[in-house]
Amino acid sequence: MDGLRTPDGPCCDVFLTGTVFLDIIFTGLDSAPVRGTESWARGMGSSPGGVANMATALARLGLRTSLAAAFGDDHYGEYCWDALAHGEGIDLGMSHTVPGWHSPVTVSMAYEGERTMVSHGHEAPPPGGPDPFPYCPPRARAAIASLAPGRHQQWVESAARNGARVFADVGWDDTGRWDLASLADLEHCEAFLPNAEEAMRYTRTDCPRRAARKLADKVPLSVVTLGAEGAYAVDGGSGETAEVPAIAVEALDPTGAGDVFVAGFVTGTLADWPLADRLAFAGLTAALSVQEFGGSLSAPGWAEVGAWWQQVQGFDAQDQEALRRYAFLDALLPADARPWPLRRAVPTIGFKA
Repeated sequence: MDGLRTPDGPCCDVFLTGTVFLDIIFTGLDSAPVRGTESWARGMGSSPGGVANMATALARLGLRTSLAAAFGDDHYGEYCWDALAHGEGIDLGMSHTVPGWHSPVTVSMAYEGERTMVSHGHEAPPPGGPDPFPYCPPRARAAIASLAPGRHQQWVESAARNGARVFADVGWDDTGRWDLASLADLEHCEAFLPNAEEAMRYTRTDCPRRAARKLADKVPLSVVTLGAEGAYAVDGGSGETAEVPAIAVEALDPTGAGDVFVAGFVTGTLADWPLADRLAFAGLTAALSVQEFGGSLSAPGWAEVGAWWQQVQGFDAQDQEALRRYAFLDALLPADARPWPLRRAVPTIGFKA
């Protein structure tokens, strides 16, 4: 990214906005909690969650990240602010603390390769305007938006007008209509990254690859994540397609893996990597993240990517064709990179120094 940054260029690489949660994650459960019983988890971690997952993943890959979010003035809010601003170097200049407002909380239980979440929180009051999020985001090379049916976010249009490349994901449509036209801000997006189920429902298809091709008629680039099968992408302009299988790992906690995937894909896109390399890198970072507790603090940095690449090349039985898929990492990873001591999720919200 250093070659793209100029004194008169955007002040940040990526801008995003949303809700920050305090995540409490339980792992090592043998099964789903049973009604009327008490379950003990073998592992637990706490970390900033929600939009903090994506912001942290971007920052750990070296992108200058600006986040606009509300923070409670409780201990949870203080912890999340400190972890993001001081621990990860995320610019919170457009964020604000709300007096008397408590931080939203999510409890996530991971078992059998899946997770179940329970959340609680209240919408933050606006910081003095009619909308809680900025109408005029900072100049950025990219912006990441979370689309919702029937909701127009003026900042997305402003970011695109100011030159930001907008990447969008989407959540579950509780209305059940799955109407692509209801995603008002999709027209401002360069890339749309739904999962397979979401993509098929929005396009009324029964195949995620067919869904990706139909979505490429609506956005310049469609990327559909296929879970354990990897990801599939279609460039609507050139017609190029790419598919990369997932990396098999022993997952500890899948929380935030989708956010890490998007962060990896954005990184590769801003650096102008080939489409298949972007998919491979995004899948790799997501795979590394599920081996740690939590969403935000499980995100890997370049040291973790380098350690993985060095390790897999040392396996005698390694599939050489699969190894060549990641050969592009050789040109990216400095040989003398110093490990960055990343914060990881711990059972409490933080120990005193």
